[in-house]
Amino acid sequence: MDAFTSFFDSQSASRDRWNYDSLKNFRQISPRVQTHLKLVYLTLCCTLLASAAGAYLHIIWSIGGFLTTLACMGSIGWMFATPMYEENKRFGLLMAASLFEGASIGPLIDLAIEIDPSILVSAFVGTAVAFACFSAAAMLARRREYLYLGGLLSSGISILFWLHLASSLFGGSAAIFQFELYFGLLVFVGYMVVDTQYIIEKADLGDLDYVRHALMLFTDFAAVFVRILVIMLKNSSEKSEKKKKRRD
Repeated sequence: MDAFTSFFDSQSASRDRWNYDSLKNFRQISPRVQTHLKLVYLTLCCTLLASAAGAYLHIIWSIGGFLTTLACMGSIGWMFATPMYEENKRFGLLMAASLFEGASIGPLIDLAIEIDPSILVSAFVGTAVAFACFSAAAMLARRREYLYLGGLLSSGISILFWLHLASSLFGGSAAIFQFELYFGLLVFVGYMVVDTQYIIEKADLGDLDYVRHALMLFTDFAAVFVRILVIMLKNSSEKSEKKKKRRD
């Protein structure tokens, strides 16, 4: 998910600009915000379908890789450069970015299908359940105190980025990989909560950009899904190795 590192870094600055008054907002979610959230989550469902289509295209034609990652980043950049009134164009660019992201993680999905297709289903269901629970917790919270976690999570993203860069340049150990995997999962689960409350606060202040808000939640979902899938694949391979040793 390094393709989205720059996106999260740009979002962290805006999150840190919230003042104390916005954090002590006790009001219930207004009907306008509820309508906006419905549109955001409907758009999120569309991004997941587009991502699944991208993964399927990789399975058929093996298109996923560095180029699709660049295409995903380019689509996101183009979307941000497009004025908000060009709603259909921005929505189409979001779908394109989701499709390219699905193709980019296609090799991992293909590997999971080869090893055990049930792992893929379990990873998706686990991610969906976690996403639903933490999003619901964020929406039902009476206070917006979870926004305080934005700076801490942004620091976590920076740590992950520099660790990944150091591992790429100097080589990494299994311990560093494990730390990146589980710490990254913790960070992006935290972002599920923070981003949900961030969207609610922005919508309450009049920012109804559902395309950008859906992108935020999609990146959280994809990041958590990839890490859960890797963890499950790793556990499956370890179990297989243990069975082989017992047989020998």
